[in-house]
Amino acid sequence: MSQDLSYPIGKFKSPDVIDQKQVNEWIEEIAILPGQMEEAIQGLSDAQLDTPYRPNGWTVRQVIHHIPDSHISSYMRFHWAMTEENPLIKAYDEKSWALLDYHESLSPKTSLELLRALHARWVVLMKNMSSTDLDRTFIHPEDGKTYVLREVIGMYAWHGKHHLAHIQSLKSRMNW
Repeated sequence: MSQDLSYPIGKFKSPDVIDQKQVNEWIEEIAILPGQMEEAIQGLSDAQLDTPYRPNGWTVRQVIHHIPDSHISSYMRFHWAMTEENPLIKAYDEKSWALLDYHESLSPKTSLELLRALHARWVVLMKNMSSTDLDRTFIHPEDGKTYVLREVIGMYAWHGKHHLAHIQSLKSRMNW
């Protein structure tokens, strides 16, 4: 793990070739993330959940709520890409979403239950995608870039590990 508190596992780097073996590895990482997140916050107090993982960063609680928000968006993008021709997807302001007041009173358990159910569906979807499906695309409005689903799977496998590392590195630094 890196000493960089923002990117403890580094930034996502897509391999030059994304074959089915790589896709399957990423799908497995997505499949096990809910259990890893549950384990990472097990036994944390409210004060610990409300601790930022880095100065001026999100709290553990905000990170836990952010992951299903983000992954729901990706799940929807997969559906759009698989049912429309290179659609322009909807972006969202993740920082504003993380600051919504209701998150402070919402149990992290609720978001982890949502994450577990969401990933159960998403993993089945991804495991049933053909090579043609994996090559389907969408356009992101913020950068105008076209994203290929096989690479997006890797981005979200990384995304989950990225935020898991935020929590794990904070726990390590704080001796929790």
